[in-house]
Parts: sequence; C-alpha cells; structure tokens
Amino acid sequence: MDTLTFRSAVPADIPALVALVTSAYRGDVSKQGWTTEADMLDGQRIDPDVLARDIERDRSRILLAERDGLLLACAHVAEDEGAGYFGMFSVRPDLQGGGVGKAILAEAERVARDEWRLPAMRMTVIDIRDELIAFYERRGYVRTGTKKPFPYGDERFGIPKRDDLRFEVLEKPLMEAAA
Repeated sequence: MDTLTFRSAVPADIPALVALVTSAYRGDVSKQGWTTEADMLDGQRIDPDVLARDIERDRSRILLAERDGLLLACAHVAEDEGAGYFGMFSVRPDLQGGGVGKAILAEAERVARDEWRLPAMRMTVIDIRDELIAFYERRGYVRTGTKKPFPYGDERFGIPKRDDLRFEVLEKPLMEAAA
C-alpha cells in the first residue's frame, strides 16, 4: 500500500470535493460510515461557491489526502480569530475507521501550528454527535462550553430534519503555553 500524501485543493478539485463531502454526510452512501448526518439533515453539505472562496482566501487551505492519486479525505483548515479552525472533515465512508481521518487531522494541526504559528485549533460540531465529539476528545480536544445556533433557513448547510440542532465549540492547544 502506497503512502498517504497531502496537497492543497485547487479550483479544479471542487466537483470531487463536493462529491466526497456529500458521500461522507448525506444520503444512503453516508450510512456506510459513522460520520453520517443523514438522519439529521438533508440537502447539500458543502456549497461549491463557499468552497471556491475558501480555496482562494489567505490563511485558508482545503487539505486533500490521496493515495495513488485517488482522493480519500479532505478537511478545511483556516485562521479564525487568532486560532486555527478545522472543518469540512470528510473521509470516504468505506475507509472510515482506518486511520485516514486521524492522519488528515494531524496534518491540519501541523499546518496551523508549524506554518501559521497558531496557538490552538477550534472546530464546531453538532452537539448531539456524541460519537464524533468523543473521537475529537480522544485526540486532545475539549468542549469549551460555547454553543452556537445552527443556521436554520440557510440551505447551504443542509435542510434540518429536527429542530434541536446547534453547534458546540471544541478546542485543542497546539503549542505549549509560555512560562
């Protein structure tokens, strides 16, 4: 098995990224993996126009994890309010649980810490996603106690099937605190 490689997305990658992200979170295909949101949300998971802006803006990178040129996973890492922000984390459903996600999360943390010198990584997770939150907690993330409303009515984030969705902010220090 060849080594996993990482690269930054370019605009030509947008169709493949939309397909990957959708497969990881929406519809029946997503139910092959454990990251599915199909019971909570319908509609799109990622907006191609937002994705294009994220690819082009400064201190923002869409990371791709590939093996033999085949897209296996992606994540968005960006600078936001003095910290790294991690989002759009997607692994092909048939590969979830095999270490690819851990590898791309570690690469995103490396970019934020080593290239951008950011002190922490933050993310928002739908707060009823206990299994996903536990995955991040095992990797050093902690609940900050901050909750954010789900953007009901903005179909760029999907069409909710329930009325109790909200985001919880998780954070992980990336650098040792100065003594």
